Amino acid sequence: MKTVFAKAATVRGDWFVVDASGKTLGRLATQIAHRLKGKHKVDYSPHVNMGDHIVVLHAEKIAVTGNKLADKMYHQHTGYLGNLKSIALGKLLKEHPERALQFAIKGMLPKNTLGRNMFRKLHVFAGDKHPHSAQQPKPLAL
Repeated sequence: MKTVFAKAATVRGDWFVVDASGKTLGRLATQIAHRLKGKHKVDYSPHVNMGDHIVVLHAEKIAVTGNKLADKMYHQHTGYLGNLKSIALGKLLKEHPERALQFAIKGMLPKNTLGRNMFRKLHVFAGDKHPHSAQQPKPLAL
């Protein structure tokens, strides 16, 4: 028996659209990260970018459990002394609702060039309109 690995030239990435309204943040992020990696495909190879393009709509209607809207903090350091910027999840969802889902998914992808290429296939929008209608994305029920 020989192990067959997929080649980057033969991989076909489909386009899917996901409605995030009412879905839990972490559970939705794990399912999308699974799709972006391409682990749902039969010929999955860990060293090839096999994932599909995922368009997420209604990111502002995402749900979280518990008191995470006030307690969960996102931190960013500017590189200067004492410049640690922090923002709560509730404020982040009001100002930039798509970033909360992007941060959650990016943390679940590999931390290398391959992971950055996988992350480029994620398209998150706050409303119900997106500029990717020419690709004819199919609805995906997660």
